[in-house]
Amino acid sequence: MKTIEQRGLAPARSVLDNGVRVIAKQAGATPAVTLHAAFEAGTIFDPPSEPGVSHFVSRTIDRGTARHTAEEIADQLENRGVSLAITVNRHALSLVCTCLVEDLDSILATLADVVTQPAFPDPEVETRRGEIITMIRQDEDNPAAMAGEGLFSLLYGDGHPYGRRPRGSVGVVERITRASLQTFHAARFRPPALSLVLVGDVEPARAIESASRAFSAWKAAPPAEPVFPPAPPSRERRVRVIPMMNKAQADIAYGFTTILRADPAYYAYWLMNNILGEYSIGGRLGDSIRERQGMAYYVFSALDANVVPGPLLIRAGVNPANVDRALASIDQEIARMAADGPTDQEVAESRQYLIGSMPRRLETNVGIANFLQMVEFFGLGMDFDARMPDLLGRVTRDEVHAAARAVLDPSKAAVVVAGPYAGAGTGGS
Repeated sequence: MKTIEQRGLAPARSVLDNGVRVIAKQAGATPAVTLHAAFEAGTIFDPPSEPGVSHFVSRTIDRGTARHTAEEIADQLENRGVSLAITVNRHALSLVCTCLVEDLDSILATLADVVTQPAFPDPEVETRRGEIITMIRQDEDNPAAMAGEGLFSLLYGDGHPYGRRPRGSVGVVERITRASLQTFHAARFRPPALSLVLVGDVEPARAIESASRAFSAWKAAPPAEPVFPPAPPSRERRVRVIPMMNKAQADIAYGFTTILRADPAYYAYWLMNNILGEYSIGGRLGDSIRERQGMAYYVFSALDANVVPGPLLIRAGVNPANVDRALASIDQEIARMAADGPTDQEVAESRQYLIGSMPRRLETNVGIANFLQMVEFFGLGMDFDARMPDLLGRVTRDEVHAAARAVLDPSKAAVVVAGPYAGAGTGGS
């Protein structure tokens, strides 16, 4: 078992003999410990014929194991005042809970039982199937959800994992079997795919020892390395309108594919996005479209650079009568950023904002655990929080402008409008 301690937040990182990665950070504000277990088992790993399997596993993995029923697991947690939250995104399936220090070993044992030996009992599978179908139908009745899913489909296409619906469709979910869940679990839930972060009032050496007791007996080969197809290049503006004429609001999703998180230009893109649609009241987009023109209920941008070239997304909720004007304004702000770049003041203020937001992210055990999982996933190093201000500080205005020129082109944007709107969605282009 190899253990490395580094500067910064100063967590300890250990790799167990079976490949489980354990990161422990002592934080003594409360006599509790947050556990965040993340598996490389997100929705991108769904079989192309069964999109939605990963989400289905996230809804059933704690509903009984080879040794304990769902009720017994619930009692083990509830008797110690613990609530287990299970979430899944495109890349990871995560289990998060907080327990008292004296309950750490017991909760780790329960967590290990849940993730290594889930039984996926047929009655629980059928119950959760009904719940998932209800969720999908609710999404299909939600303009914001439909616009978001539509944009990923438009950007990446059906042949790319990012282009598929994370929860699948009703038809696919109706076909997913207990065997499908077992197969996915066997393929993706393996020791080297687990990153376990423990943050709280416990010495790192003891936390790692407890994790080792819970997980070291688990043996399995590493999961298959994912191979992602490239994102299709955009050569023209693509527009999709999803009519939902019984709704009161139209939702706009507008975006581009960008870069890998590992790209050295990431920090320039991060600043560019913050200036465009995050800083203060929503960056330039919020100032123009919501504050000065009063056209949007909300508007913002978000950058999701990842292990594949992730999207830069612009989201807005507007009165249906304002869709075309809002799209034209988005086009104008995009074109202006690409043509003129940011001002020196915008770069300085956004840099200060991003650096200043770091301590707020790390105020709670959960926040620290989430941050350390992100650091581990992208291989940023355990001292990333200490190096981040310098990484941002080196970025020049010209580099931010270059990032804008590289990706922001209204004539190559993907645009989805969902809601009571019957126009063409072309805006000002």
